[in-house]
Amino acid sequence: MGKVFVNRTLNLKRIRYIGLDMDHTLVRYKSENFEALAHRMMLEKLVHEKGYPESVLKLKFSFDRAIRGLVIDKMKGNTLKLSRHSAIRVSYHGLTPIDFRNQARLYMSTYIDLRDPNFNSVDTAFSIAFAGLFMQLVDLRDSDEQSTLPDYAHIAEDLSAVLDRAHRDGSLKDKVRGNLDQFIIKDAEAVAGLERFKKHDKKLFVVTNSDFSYTKLLLDYTITPFLKEHKSWEDLFDFVITLAAKPRFFVDNQRFLRIDPQSGSMTNMDTKLETGIYQGGSANVFTNDLGAEADEILYIGDHIYGDILRLKKDCAWRTALVVEELEQEIDKERKAQPILDKINKFMDKKIPLEIKLDEYISEQVEKGEHGDDDKIHALLAEISDLDKSISPLIKQQQQGFNPYWGEVMRTGIDESYFAHQVDRFACVYMTKLADLLAVSPRTYFRSQRRHLAHDLVLKAY
Repeated sequence: MGKVFVNRTLNLKRIRYIGLDMDHTLVRYKSENFEALAHRMMLEKLVHEKGYPESVLKLKFSFDRAIRGLVIDKMKGNTLKLSRHSAIRVSYHGLTPIDFRNQARLYMSTYIDLRDPNFNSVDTAFSIAFAGLFMQLVDLRDSDEQSTLPDYAHIAEDLSAVLDRAHRDGSLKDKVRGNLDQFIIKDAEAVAGLERFKKHDKKLFVVTNSDFSYTKLLLDYTITPFLKEHKSWEDLFDFVITLAAKPRFFVDNQRFLRIDPQSGSMTNMDTKLETGIYQGGSANVFTNDLGAEADEILYIGDHIYGDILRLKKDCAWRTALVVEELEQEIDKERKAQPILDKINKFMDKKIPLEIKLDEYISEQVEKGEHGDDDKIHALLAEISDLDKSISPLIKQQQQGFNPYWGEVMRTGIDESYFAHQVDRFACVYMTKLADLLAVSPRTYFRSQRRHLAHDLVLKAY
């Protein structure tokens, strides 16, 4: 059984309604396979719809090239990894790493304002292929003196356009339809958990941006076959809301259309919502029609912006985030722990030496004397030797994670910006839906006392 990680106290006994995103939450994808397909679809559409040269079709997909939480600088052709403070910690121009000096030259302030429309965030697993292909195309444009590729900003715009079209015109989903076992993971444990929560009188609902036909296809495949106490997913879920246009669903007041599951036909809803299948609508109308308080609704999704951030800010529902990368990351951190222990032992030796060095130098400056030069040189040599031991260990520790970006949730000793968003907007988070559904529906998740910087000083007394 996986673990649920708690940012904010959450009492499941108080939760009456549990909402679920579909893609990458209720329905799990084989992400590498799906993103490889998206990569190929985008290339084909760039050639056939945007006039890109056929040579781009030779670009190979690499799942490791991008991770969630990156930021794309559309104007400069750079891809960035930020700390929790929005400071740049790792950066690439195309496929080439940017060293610290060039990074400082390009970004006079190393702090990025993500409200700037020139920056795009990689918020979801569905954006991995987009980010990786952007890096490849920037590299191709720079390496070919006769390149006919447009500027970096137009490349980003073209990629957004063809990826959106691939989702909207059915070309991506048609491939999934014909090869469900290649792209979709069946999770019987999650289905069993949903039925158990239903026994505790929890009302279950789905809010997805996918259309009804695709939603039906995936729920028929992943939910209905594993049900023990319900005939189909239609009996399990009290409400299913398709084409919700999240995050607009959490902000605007769109009208609901009721869907007839037999014919797929739609009718306007002019009365209060009742159990059924819908299209469009809004969270405010949904909450009001149900007569529910905002904190009686828990919504679970995978998209930090589309599912969690806007929802938390605009609706005040309780939130849970699926971070599927976390399972491997925790395993890798566990394996890297012996290396971290060695690094910490060296740092325990290094820090007192640095303090002593600073004291000697400060004393020289204040007294205008140079009597401690030999001691200073000896300390510098000792610190240098420790650095030589520490540096390869840091590289060895990082090799266990993504070879280009390192950890998803950290950047060096800092939290990544993605981890900061998770901490700020998700009440709880976990690697998959089944982890949350494995706990008792009466669980009281309690957040722990957070360590502040001065807490370490207090412990010394």
